[in-house]
Amino acid sequence: MGKFVIIIGTQWGDEGKGKVVDLLTERAAAVARFQGGHNAGHTLVIGGKKTVLSLIPSGILREQVRCFIGNGVVLSLEALFSESAMLIDQGVPVFERLRISPNCPLILPSHVLLDQARERARGLNAIGTTGRGIGPAYEDKVARRALRVADLFQRDRFAAQLGEVLDFHNFVLQNYYKAPVVDFQKTLDTQLSMAERLAPLITDVTLALSQLRGTDANVLFEGAQGAMLDVDHGTYPFVTSSNTTAGFAGTGTGLGPRAFDAVLGIVKAYTTRVGAGPFPTELFDEYGEHLSRVGHEFGSVTGRRRRCGWFDSVMLRQAVRLNSLTEVALTKLDVLDTFESVKICVAYEADGVRYDYPPYHQSVLHRVTPVYEELPGWLTDLSQVTSPAEMPSAARDYVDILTEQIGVPVRMVGVGPEREQFVSFAAR
Repeated sequence: MGKFVIIIGTQWGDEGKGKVVDLLTERAAAVARFQGGHNAGHTLVIGGKKTVLSLIPSGILREQVRCFIGNGVVLSLEALFSESAMLIDQGVPVFERLRISPNCPLILPSHVLLDQARERARGLNAIGTTGRGIGPAYEDKVARRALRVADLFQRDRFAAQLGEVLDFHNFVLQNYYKAPVVDFQKTLDTQLSMAERLAPLITDVTLALSQLRGTDANVLFEGAQGAMLDVDHGTYPFVTSSNTTAGFAGTGTGLGPRAFDAVLGIVKAYTTRVGAGPFPTELFDEYGEHLSRVGHEFGSVTGRRRRCGWFDSVMLRQAVRLNSLTEVALTKLDVLDTFESVKICVAYEADGVRYDYPPYHQSVLHRVTPVYEELPGWLTDLSQVTSPAEMPSAARDYVDILTEQIGVPVRMVGVGPEREQFVSFAAR
């Protein structure tokens, strides 16, 4: 029997999930995206060529891999076909490999305008969304007014539902935000014009995955963002609009919890965050600048500079608890190569209280002080390392201490951006 493995980001996103998924698909039959939308940014570097995916699963570059977009994903048709065109230009037969659930909610132009208008209205209190309509689309889903992929093929019903939704959206845009409104006919024509191209891609994703479960197939379930951006368990309200934790892999594809065999957490060797929200280990000095510059810490979707800080074991222990992690892939260890010493946050303190897990009250989290353990750096270029034995002892010690702190084994360590630049620790 093959394995059904959930791939989860364990920090605030940007951990390198796309690279890990792409690497693991060498032995996989399928990859399924189960939440988020085209606000994700999964970067793959193969043979020196960089490919950035926002919506299409990271297995799309593998010839033998079937790719699925599950019902938990909110779908922008414009983004789908734009990203597909980029890949097709590179010689990737996207439409032969990709299939989409008919139950995916659609992202409309009005969702994008609402998202951007809300961020502007928040001013200095802006959450830092990508402005791509993800939040408003999920809001409509919960409110049971969303248009879904399947509705595109019932023209009259789609037009009637779209009219009702746009009446509501335009009222809010015009009367509350004083923002431009969306034209009904243009939106209708644009969405319906893409339906014919979309039709061959639609399939019962739940059934397809269930059938794979009955074979010897390995299937990867790919999440977007990171566990600390989960709408229920993250640093609310500075979160995304979906559940980014492992529990949503089943809901977002239509499988039950017993379908899954393992949960692989992707962890960056330091910590980054895009947008607003608490960040206990954030660095505002030359070390933070160094991490940003050497790690190329700019959002692959937004282009925004990521906030950088030391590794946060407290947050990682929370991610372990939330996701039932079975193992970890550590990325970007090479970014720390030139540090004479490195730090790991092992606890928080606030008001004389020590916290080994994030404090329950968010107000406390905003004012905690990190408790650090300082370790010697390795001052060695790791980019050519291919085995743990080749790593300097200080680098191996860093990996061992992280493993001890989070209580989950580190099975692979990234030492560069390329697909092959991973060191396996599976035999330790």
